[in-house]
Amino acid sequence: MAKKAAAPGVKKFNPSKLLLILGLGVLLCGEAYFGYRLHTLSNQQEQLKEDYSNLNNITFGLFSVEQWRDKVADIVNHQVKHFTMSPKQKQELQVEVQQIILALIDKAEALVNKKPKTLGGKIKKLAVKTFVNTDKIKAQVPEFAKTIIAKIDNPHNKTKLSTLALGKFKQAQQSGSLDSTITANDSVTQKMYAKYNVSTPDGFNNKLTASLAEIRAATYDYSFAMLGCVVVVLLLWWLFRKRVELHATLFIMSLLFAFILLAIGLTASMIEVDARIKSLDFVLLGEHVVFKNQVLFFQSKSILDVVKVLVRQPQLDSILVGILILVFSILFPVMKLSSTGIHLLSKRKIAENRFIKYFAFQSGKWSMADVIVIAILMTYIGLNGLLESQLANLNVKSDYLTIITTNNTALQPGYIIFISFVLYGLVLSTILKNITPYDSH
Repeated sequence: MAKKAAAPGVKKFNPSKLLLILGLGVLLCGEAYFGYRLHTLSNQQEQLKEDYSNLNNITFGLFSVEQWRDKVADIVNHQVKHFTMSPKQKQELQVEVQQIILALIDKAEALVNKKPKTLGGKIKKLAVKTFVNTDKIKAQVPEFAKTIIAKIDNPHNKTKLSTLALGKFKQAQQSGSLDSTITANDSVTQKMYAKYNVSTPDGFNNKLTASLAEIRAATYDYSFAMLGCVVVVLLLWWLFRKRVELHATLFIMSLLFAFILLAIGLTASMIEVDARIKSLDFVLLGEHVVFKNQVLFFQSKSILDVVKVLVRQPQLDSILVGILILVFSILFPVMKLSSTGIHLLSKRKIAENRFIKYFAFQSGKWSMADVIVIAILMTYIGLNGLLESQLANLNVKSDYLTIITTNNTALQPGYIIFISFVLYGLVLSTILKNITPYDSH
């Protein structure tokens, strides 16, 4: 029996196309998930680093009155409680105390010998002369001095002296502006501790450092997973390079992968500038005073963040630069990707539309996505070199002062994704020129 011919205008079912759409659909969902996780973790990392840099900022450490008060108080407390004297020092101090006591006795004796002007004064002078033997008192001075030295060296009395000394620092805290500054700093610190469920600076720093290490590893894993999805798409183009009936479907699905790359590349952090004093150690009153991880400057930005910052500036030139970046680095790539899809899927009249054709084939020369990639790379190289040289000038190493600086400026996974979008877009443009059924000129 002869087979029936397909009805006119009815396209023959192509199972290969359906399988291709299903397979790429699953892969697209995977890329979207990886991109979403990368975007979320990038924002989380930025927030953690901002909190870390705020609480470890130099204004909360090296330039903090509260920090200095606590460190000096600890030194005074330790020095007083653990103060010891050698036999020679005790002997020298005893001689000094003896001289002070003798001077006081001489002064008292001079006051007594002074001619009294009243009857009461004459009676007091007579009583002192009769009952007080100054020579005998002077003879006991060495024993008095020895007793005083013993009292000073007593551990219990050292604790009392330490408490008395620390009381002076507490008085400073009660003074006007100093008190308000310390209260404000304490409020910020306590809120941050409550946010991360910690109670000490070390606990806060250790928890955030561990979290950041995990997030950094995860963001790179998701970045490479996204790139893996794109590599699979490009391999499919190679495998199906002779299957002309699948090219349109494969190209449209490829555009969706490009849109995801662009979205994540624009919103994920691309560059991070982090300059800090890793360690500052100097000697004060024989004790080491140490400040660690003092953040001098921190900023982490995506391309969209940069645009927002620029357009919110009061200066007209900054606003214009922000608009230019928005138009040529964000809107143009979106219009180009959309136009290529419309050109390939639409009828000849729409596909040959000057607007669609221009964005599909000629707008690449106006797009600044590749320029942004180079600009960010040059910015990173320039900033990195500048910070390295400037921070190197702060490094000091001597017996009494040691300063070690560190530059943690680095490119972030968002930069990798945006570069991948630019290169992937160039590949798709080349593919479109080869598969378009119309003239691309």
